[in-house]
Formats: sequence, structure tokens, C-alpha cells
Amino acid sequence: MAADRARCALALLVFGVAACGGDAPAPSGAGPKVLRWGGDAEGGAPFVEADPSNPSVVRGFDVEIAELMAQGLGRSARFTQVAWASIEPSVARGDFDVGMSGVEDRSELRARFAVSLPYFEFRQVLAVRTADTARYHTLAQLAGRRVATLGATGAYRLLLAAQQEHGVVPVSYDDDVHPYTDLVAGRVDAVLLDHVIADRALRRTPGFMIQPTVVTRGHYVALFARDRAALRDSANAVLAARLRDGTLAAVFRKWGVWDAEQAAYQQRLLASLQRGPGSGSGSGPGPGSELGSELGSEPGSKLGSEPGSEPRSEPRSGAVGTTTGWAYTPSLLRAAGITLGLSVAAMLLAVLLGGGIAAGRVYGGPVLRGMLATYVEIVRGTPVLLQLFVLYYGLSAVVRLPALLAAIIGLGLNYAAYESEIYRSALQSVPRLQLEAARTLGLSEWQVFRFVRGPQALRLALAPMTNDFVALLKDSSLVSVITVVELTKQTAIYATNVGSWLVPGLACGAMYLAMSLPLSRLARRLEARWNR
Repeated sequence: MAADRARCALALLVFGVAACGGDAPAPSGAGPKVLRWGGDAEGGAPFVEADPSNPSVVRGFDVEIAELMAQGLGRSARFTQVAWASIEPSVARGDFDVGMSGVEDRSELRARFAVSLPYFEFRQVLAVRTADTARYHTLAQLAGRRVATLGATGAYRLLLAAQQEHGVVPVSYDDDVHPYTDLVAGRVDAVLLDHVIADRALRRTPGFMIQPTVVTRGHYVALFARDRAALRDSANAVLAARLRDGTLAAVFRKWGVWDAEQAAYQQRLLASLQRGPGSGSGSGPGPGSELGSELGSEPGSKLGSEPGSEPRSEPRSGAVGTTTGWAYTPSLLRAAGITLGLSVAAMLLAVLLGGGIAAGRVYGGPVLRGMLATYVEIVRGTPVLLQLFVLYYGLSAVVRLPALLAAIIGLGLNYAAYESEIYRSALQSVPRLQLEAARTLGLSEWQVFRFVRGPQALRLALAPMTNDFVALLKDSSLVSVITVVELTKQTAIYATNVGSWLVPGLACGAMYLAMSLPLSRLARRLEARWNR
């Protein structure tokens, strides 16, 4: 009976969330006038960043390029926040039409996706401490030294190769701010990243130098699903037109990433477009792809010092201060609401399922107990992050859950295993003599549970249940990997844009405490009341 109620409540929960979940991909026939594109605002300017004056709006050169493509296609652009590492699986899954945000062109990418023409050329450059400027110019000179970069990037793959060839020690980071602060602090000896990122970091974190030698070159592209080659071809036509009329150059000037080498690259790209046919079909190379491959390792000169370089005019994020903090408050509050809502829903699911699992393991037969024990051990023995990836991306060919619903179900299923152990332990902690006395008095098994075992078990389980909810509230930060923008992800976007974690971190911590402390106080009051 308890299991029946749990199943009914779960069905109602899933139905209700599915009915209001706004993260589901639009049907192919719906919204034909919208170009859905995904990127990561945590990457910051000049790619994609939250506008400090209105953090609900994004800006950056990738934002403007997406808008140019949408306008050329007769659509309006709609942005979807997604972790940078999840752009590729999200495009393949169909969460949006095109993925951008400094996506690097590479051969294996073209084998799996329809890739746009390479609209921007970046240079991989080494950054070293000022005192080491004359000491380290190449990766070979950094043998045995720690070199930092972003994980899952072309620079990281280059460092892995240098590890085998030169003995370099790669150090992977999840953001592009801390590699440079750690460089200045002496935790690493060099940083290898795109010149766009290095130049931005130098303005925020003085104390290091960007070496003029170009380690290698690469290109940023827009990413389309393999079966959306026709849309890719149309977008390429728009990009080629904006390349010819100078609109792309104007965008790059606005964001401070235009220089003599970028101008020369655009001329070569234009010449390549004039020589070759239109973009290929399917996932094959589009115009300019061969050019991108040919320019992979040309030497270059120091960023910003080429003759004829355009002055930099990147819109700057405001300094960390009162105005900026207040501007981000509405976005942080909305993200806190998402965090609290999905945590409550996931905990409700965990309590319902956990109660059913505990009841099955206490009252069920050997087969049922074995199956439930296997579920508990599998879920507790694997990372919740892996479970979220499998649920959202791995099962997308079978069932395509909206991101918010997948987050609730993923966290709920994970915590149900832990809740079930709490309830099972609480049920088994009730003295056997009390249960036998109740049965001797003629009470049915349901009455024994309702009047004797259940109330005592609930009292015993309350404290660990409260602890689990607080833990779930913090674990909700993991759901940003499946495109849900919760409090921690919004804080990371805020911190990246202002260049500091101090104020955003304090604000985020205060919001988590504001959500968790009242629950802890309520639990203590209930415990005190029941113990009278």
C-alpha cells in the first residue's frame, strides 16, 4: 500500500514537472522563426558573457555572430546556456540548432558534426611569469615543468603530446581564470591557451608575459548536428556574405580581437571561398576547412604589436563593486529559486522512492530484497555526475527528457538509495519486543507500522534526512552539466565576468545558507518537540 502511494505520487510528480518543464527541445515543426543556439556564458568576454548592466542578456562576438546568422536566415536568435564541455553532446542530442562559444575546429569534430566555415583564427601562445620571459619560449624548454590549460581543448591535447615528447607536465583547469592566477602565484610555470584568452587575462591579472612565438594556430567554428547540414550550408552563406561586406571584421574590432593577422586571415579565407564551391554536404568540410588545416602551425608575432593592428575597444566588464553586485542580484535570485525548487522536488522523489525501497527490503521476500539491494549498491557506488550524463545524454535515443526533469529524476534516484538506508536502519532500530507486543495485542502489520514502528522510525530518521537535503541542495550544482543554470553556475558566470570570486562567492554562500539554515532550525525544533 505504501509502495502504491509512492508510485502514484511519483507519477504525479513526473507528470507535473513534464507539463511545466521549459527545457525540452522544441518539436521540429514548432518555432520555425527561431534559431536556437547554445554557448557558455561562464567563458566570458569576448566570446559570450552576461551583460553586467542586465545579466539576463548575453553579449560577445559569438553572440553577435549568432544573431547575424539568425537574421540572414530570417529568424530570431534564442540563447541556451550550456557548459562548454557539453556543447557537442547537446548539439548531437538536439537541445539547440547550433553550438558556439569558442568551439575549436578539428578533424574528428568534422567526422561527427556539420561544421561551419572557420570564421576566426586564434593563436595558441605561451604565458610565463615576467621573470621567466627569457627562459621559456617553447614547450621543449618547459621539460619537467607544470604547464596549465583548459581541459578538453586543443591546447590540452597539444600538452599531452608534449608530455610524451618533451616531458612537460600538463595541468588541466575547468576555467580560464585560475591558470593565470596560479601562474602569477607560482603554482604552475606556464599557461598555454588561445591568444584571445591570454590577452584578456593579462588585462585582469598582471604579472606575466605572453611570448611572441605562436605554438600553433586554430579556428573557431559553429557546430551543427550531422543531419542539419542544410542549415549549416545556409548559415555558411550568411557568414560568407558578412565576411565580404566587412560586418564580421566590424564585430571583431568592437570586441578588441581584430589585428593585422586576423585581417590577413580573412583575406585568405575570402580567396579560398572564391576559388572553391559552396560548403560541402553532410559532415564534410565546408569552405575554408582546408585553409584552417594548412595554417595549423605557422609562426606569428606577438599579439597586439603587429604593424597596422587595430586599437582594442572591447566592452569591459565593470569592476567588482556595489553597482555590479546589485545588477546581478535578480539573476542570482532566479538561479537560487531554480536550485531550491529542483532540490525540493528531487528530495520529495527521493523520500517517496526511498521509503518504498526501505519497505521492500524490510518486508519483502528474498528476490525483492536482493533486487533492491543491488539498486542501492549500484547507485551509491557510481558518481551522481555520471548518472546525470547517462540519464540526459546516454538515454536520449530512447527518451529525451527536458533538462530540468532529468535533473530532478537524476538527483532523486541517486538520493533515494541513501534515503532508503536511513529508513531501513530506522525501521530496524525499533525494539523487536515492542513489535511482538503489538502483534500479541491483535494489531495488524499495518497497524503495527502506523502506531508503533513508523512514528519511532520517523523520529530517528529526521536528523539524517535533514542532513541529506542540505547535501542534495549543494549537489544540485552538478546539474549545470545538463544545461540547467542553477545558483552555482550563475555565480560562476558572474565571477568570470567581474574577474573575481570574492563578492560572487560570498553572495552565493549567503544564499545557500539562507536556504539550508531554516530547514536545520525547523528539524531541531521538531526533534525537541518529539523528545518531550
